[in-house]
Amino acid sequence: DEADAPVTLAALGAEVGVSPSHLQRAFTAAVGMSPRAYGEARRAARLRTELQRGSDVTTSIVDAGFGSPSRVYEAGDRLVGMLPSIYRRGGAGEDVRYTTVSTSLGEVLVATTARGICAIDLGDSADELVDRLRRRFPAARLDGLDATFAGQVERVVALIERPGAAFDLPLDLRGTAFQARVWQALRQVRPGETVSYAELAERIGEPRAVRAVANACGANPVVVAVPCHRVVRSDGGLGGYRCGVERKQRLLAREGALASAQSA
Repeated sequence: DEADAPVTLAALGAEVGVSPSHLQRAFTAAVGMSPRAYGEARRAARLRTELQRGSDVTTSIVDAGFGSPSRVYEAGDRLVGMLPSIYRRGGAGEDVRYTTVSTSLGEVLVATTARGICAIDLGDSADELVDRLRRRFPAARLDGLDATFAGQVERVVALIERPGAAFDLPLDLRGTAFQARVWQALRQVRPGETVSYAELAERIGEPRAVRAVANACGANPVVVAVPCHRVVRSDGGLGGYRCGVERKQRLLAREGALASAQSA
């Protein structure tokens, strides 16, 4: 947490008196990710904090423990979700189009950048959803609906109302490499199916990373398109859902009914 540069396994092992290989296994089992991934995540968190404070980009990169500014810019999307210079400006310079529409599950917000849909969110009011979007992109240019975007919104609404609807629109998913693996695995879970957090961890080859998998599900920016509602507890309980457990239950009920009808 306090290192100003990446720490090797050998150095960590020597510090606690175990071999590097044992440390790797024990750390991953306890934390849900490797020491290297954890260290990068902590440096990325420090970088985000420094940028939010208004520090210049180069100083922020150095203070966060990254030795090379070029490396940070190459991995900017993975580390902070966008280029560090844009993140520092709260998304300034980015165009985010959005709209909210009413569905049978409440209001849905759909937002898109030039790269694809960056947000799908469900809630009780449009104001609540727009506030959440503004917190993600506080300085971006937020624009309303146009004719081209309207077609994309209709496709999202179809996913909510008719869960078997095809959906192949491009997504602008911003997260860590670990989160990306979880989100990709979620997209392989078909309507009418559920998986536990432990099963999902197994599917991505990280069986001990159950807590980290749950956190990645909670950080999913495009609900329904990346169906985190299909993940349940090992005991069959629904578990949590950012958009409300009742909505999760209704989505699963719709998908279950669809699967039953198709198999009949």
